[in-house]
Amino acid sequence: MAQPPSRTLLTLPAAIWAVVLLCTLPELVLLGADWGLWGSARWRPAAYQNGAFWAGLLHGWRPNYAAQPIVMFASYGWLHAGPGHLLGNLGVLVWLGPRMLERFGPRGFAALWGICLLGGAAGFGLLTSSPAPMVGASGALFGLAGAWLVEEVCQIRGLWPRMLKGAGMLAALLALNAAAWVLQGGRLAWETHLGGMAAGMAFAMLWRPGNGRTPGRPPAQEET
Repeated sequence: MAQPPSRTLLTLPAAIWAVVLLCTLPELVLLGADWGLWGSARWRPAAYQNGAFWAGLLHGWRPNYAAQPIVMFASYGWLHAGPGHLLGNLGVLVWLGPRMLERFGPRGFAALWGICLLGGAAGFGLLTSSPAPMVGASGALFGLAGAWLVEEVCQIRGLWPRMLKGAGMLAALLALNAAAWVLQGGRLAWETHLGGMAAGMAFAMLWRPGNGRTPGRPPAQEET
């Protein structure tokens, strides 16, 4: 499995910094309210009540405002369960995000992130039976991982080598998801990860880069 290029915070592309800030600012505001620096301790539960993904809203629950069942498909990804949850997600973003930005470009990366957020929400809404809310950017991050899987497989010549590598990487991602679910006592929204990963894989397979390469076909070799 190829490794993404190493990065430091000072060398992160502007687009990745933008996502980092959009994820961090809400948690900083809520953390300050938790600590009594501003606002009220009620801000965090209010943010979850109005911005988290509540699957029950797709099954007859009454929303707090008319657009909530639609807004929550995007808003959940910018809220986190606390600083530890946020830092874990940011670590993955800093590690994997620059590679996907380089692969798809700023507009493609923004589209990938948005589609994976929606895919994560759709996966959770379709598969969960939990009445608890869901927050966090990990659906989009698993989408980046799914797109990375497709990118890696597309570099390999031959059907069987592609299938073997793709199956191995997919198994690793699913095993990681299962291990995290066990370690967190079943409180992990694996449905979101699965939906985001599927969306990321689909996006990468359908993406048409500007260099003439098509998904699933290695770049042509120059004749000597």
